[in-house]
Amino acid sequence: MADTFEQAKAFFLRGLQYTGSGDFAAAEKQFLGSLALVPDRPSTLTNLGVVRFRLGRHAEAVEPLQEAVRGEPGNLDAWAHLAMALAELGKLEPALQAVEQALALAPQYGQGWGLKGNLLKDLGRTREAIPAYERALELGFMPEMHRFYLAALRGEGSPEAPPADYVRLLFDSYAGDFEQHLVDVLKYRGPQVLVPGLARRRYERTLDLGCGTGLCAPLLRPISSWLEGIDLSVNMVRQARQRGLYDEVVQGDLVEYLRHTERRYELLVAADVFIYVGALENAFAAAARVLRPGGEFCFSVEAADEHADWQLRSSMRYAHSERYIRMLASRSGFELRATARHPLRSDQGRPIEGLFAWLALPPG
Repeated sequence: MADTFEQAKAFFLRGLQYTGSGDFAAAEKQFLGSLALVPDRPSTLTNLGVVRFRLGRHAEAVEPLQEAVRGEPGNLDAWAHLAMALAELGKLEPALQAVEQALALAPQYGQGWGLKGNLLKDLGRTREAIPAYERALELGFMPEMHRFYLAALRGEGSPEAPPADYVRLLFDSYAGDFEQHLVDVLKYRGPQVLVPGLARRRYERTLDLGCGTGLCAPLLRPISSWLEGIDLSVNMVRQARQRGLYDEVVQGDLVEYLRHTERRYELLVAADVFIYVGALENAFAAAARVLRPGGEFCFSVEAADEHADWQLRSSMRYAHSERYIRMLASRSGFELRATARHPLRSDQGRPIEGLFAWLALPPG
């Protein structure tokens, strides 16, 4: 029995070493080897669940983490990772129960308060989410992010742009089922409105701003001699490249790219992108910089009330008014060819009104 335990311990320690070096697949094999010799050990089950979570296999992480907390109810690490895995799977109520168990064990756990706020927000319990975010902020956990969340939920003190980490993390985690969720669940049809409204039948060079997984690509490829995409999310860029319709996909911030690239384009498309940008002065100026004379710039935004230039909504997305778009177009040297209003997507079963705009630079 002693030899068996020592062998299991050796597997476990090697698993910890692999985890520390970031080789989670190798770590998983070691923890499984340990459990084969000494089953039901909470520390080993916890570490198995953690490495599966880090491998992105959230459903497979749940079972060992549940076994770990059954065997050791005071296991903070297991409760925390169980909450995160369940949240990734969209199991919001069980995830909330798990994170509350973690917070009962560690009231100073800032990440747990942030996760609790996210879960309550996604469950539509906005008033309860606010104090959870406030507690995360008090504990110093990701302060810029939680100030942004609180501004959106309170409707006051809205920043001109979201934290870059918010957009990157949102879409890195969303990339796996982004397209299916956006199209099938949210009924998103932005590209199908924007592209048919273009003035020409062909463009020499096209840039798809915030391309995501490439939803615009099937419509832009037939009319573009060169089709390029850019997105902030590494995971989105990877999927867009795999689609095989772009000549090039760049990872980076779209405004910074437009400010510094030496390339020039005949068409810029930003479908459902500016909702994660905020104030658009810099985006318009940078777009005008890279467009050739006579080039076109089309985009969609969520339609805001006309009394405001832009608004940060409780959805954590920005909305923009038509008055604001017209002002920026004029200031940046664009001609506003057309605008239209169509449902952009659904949110909790309700259509979100979209404002679609087609701009052009005057010919040189």
